Amino acid sequence: MDKSEKEAPEPSRFRLGFLVHDVSRLRRTVFDAALKPLGITRSQWWVLAHLSRHETMTQRDLAKTLDLGPVALGGLIDRLEKNGFVARRDHPTDRRAKQVEMTPAGKSLLNLMQARVTGINQDMLSVLTTEEIMKLDDILHRLKIRLLEMNSKE
Repeated sequence: MDKSEKEAPEPSRFRLGFLVHDVSRLRRTVFDAALKPLGITRSQWWVLAHLSRHETMTQRDLAKTLDLGPVALGGLIDRLEKNGFVARRDHPTDRRAKQVEMTPAGKSLLNLMQARVTGINQDMLSVLTTEEIMKLDDILHRLKIRLLEMNSKE
């Protein structure tokens, strides 16, 4: 093998999995602390973020998108609805289905959360150059695609 070719590191010495897990866990911890004063959880934020991309979604479609069970999602929506951030509506053609949509209060809250998240991301990434950020983004995207391919083969 040519010296310019890279050999895969020995699995026992490779710590990428641990680092990805640790970075993800620590990022969640920082996000939770930033969102706590707003009275919202990361899981509730995730629901609002997905609803913001659609005018309305059925609970079933939202659960599938978020990879959540119907009971877990139902509890999140219950709390968001109780606080006035989302509303449930009857589906126009399916009596069994409920549609979920974000309220104006939910949109305002999402804007506040996104401003905090932007600040956290900027602070977190401040130790990297723009070129490093672009490379990291590309690498993580390719790994995600590969893992999705591997998952679909099962």
